[in-house]
Amino acid sequence: MRKRISIGLIGDYDKSVPAHQAIPLALRSAAKALRVELGFEWVPTEEIVAAARVSHFSGLWCVPASPYRNMEGALLAIRHARESGVPFLGTCGGFQHAVIEYARNVLGWADAEHAETAPDATRAVISLLACSLVETSGVVRFVPGSRIASAYGAAKATEGYRCRYGLNAEFRSALLAGPLRATAEDEDGEVRAVELDGHPFFVATLFQPERASLAGKSAPLVVALVKACAA
Repeated sequence: MRKRISIGLIGDYDKSVPAHQAIPLALRSAAKALRVELGFEWVPTEEIVAAARVSHFSGLWCVPASPYRNMEGALLAIRHARESGVPFLGTCGGFQHAVIEYARNVLGWADAEHAETAPDATRAVISLLACSLVETSGVVRFVPGSRIASAYGAAKATEGYRCRYGLNAEFRSALLAGPLRATAEDEDGEVRAVELDGHPFFVATLFQPERASLAGKSAPLVVALVKACAA
């Protein structure tokens, strides 16, 4: 009998968003490759007012297309995944909010904010990128021994983006001193992915690996997420 798993997609579904078109394709491809039965559900952020809304899922994926309608709902779901050891993937907006959740609830930075929704914040851990990454692609290099390097089975990959905000370099050292650490950088040394040590699977990328499925290709990180959920 095939193992059955379920994944909650944290975000506000919009059929016009390329990443949202790609995610079901990537999940189905991963499930087929791993021979597991997989169900998934789009979970609107305004529905997340308690962890109970997402606690029944085998894994959580915080998806692109932020700002979310309810930022606190997204952060609550991420916190549940982090504290409960639930496999977690965050892409694009999911990366940004995973960083904010960690800053607030692990480092105790209650004032950690996203510059897009709080432009006057004094501690905007997510800030405007020096160069916008809207509908662009670039090489990302993986830290040897990281989960992301293992998933790709390679030292680097070319990935696509659709974002204007990323990790604020001013807070990089304090944020990523551990257990959250940078595990992928672009060719200029800018952080493009993070992982949480001591967690079964907690990976977040500023790029959108799911987009590979739009070209009929496998998305290694999505395969890794599904594999972690089935473990």
